Amino acid sequence: MPHTPSRLLAEGPRVGIRHFTYADGAEFTARARESKDLHHPWLFPPDSPRAYEAYAARLIEDRTKAGFLVCEKDADGTAGEASGGAIAGFVNINNIVEGGFLSGALGYGAFAHAAGRGLMREGLDLVVRYAFGPMRLHRLEINVQPGNAASIALARACGFHLEGFSPRMLHIDGAWRDHQRWAITAETVAPG
Repeated sequence: MPHTPSRLLAEGPRVGIRHFTYADGAEFTARARESKDLHHPWLFPPDSPRAYEAYAARLIEDRTKAGFLVCEKDADGTAGEASGGAIAGFVNINNIVEGGFLSGALGYGAFAHAAGRGLMREGLDLVVRYAFGPMRLHRLEINVQPGNAASIALARACGFHLEGFSPRMLHIDGAWRDHQRWAITAETVAPG
């Protein structure tokens, strides 16, 4: 049987990361619909084919963004099909600035079937290392609403440090929401 090369950009013991594709729409939107209660009121990933196509297009085609799917590995530790295993969640790097800044802002979400299993921690660690390695970024920032305890715990567990508070920073779910700013720089991450 011929070997099918994996599209994984990096992998850990239980997950791998890869870029979004348009072909991921059906699985991604089904998982987003299953996860509405988990995500509300913090985030609203696309849950229809049309919304996914527009969302994926921005991540695939815009040089100031990079989208990563966190995919579970099969029970035998392999990545399964060429695309990897089931989508456990996603991590996006937005507002990528090159030049002297070399920075990006992270957004992420786990899907309900993967929540609480440590898969997103492993996936976020992989994205951080990829951003500081092949992408050559220097700084990553996460903006989190103060009441989102799970997201704050993930940022802290992955080595991000609280830098400040921004009142009415982002417009989410019909209102301007306060956010905490968490950040990490390449110097604080062990090579890996």
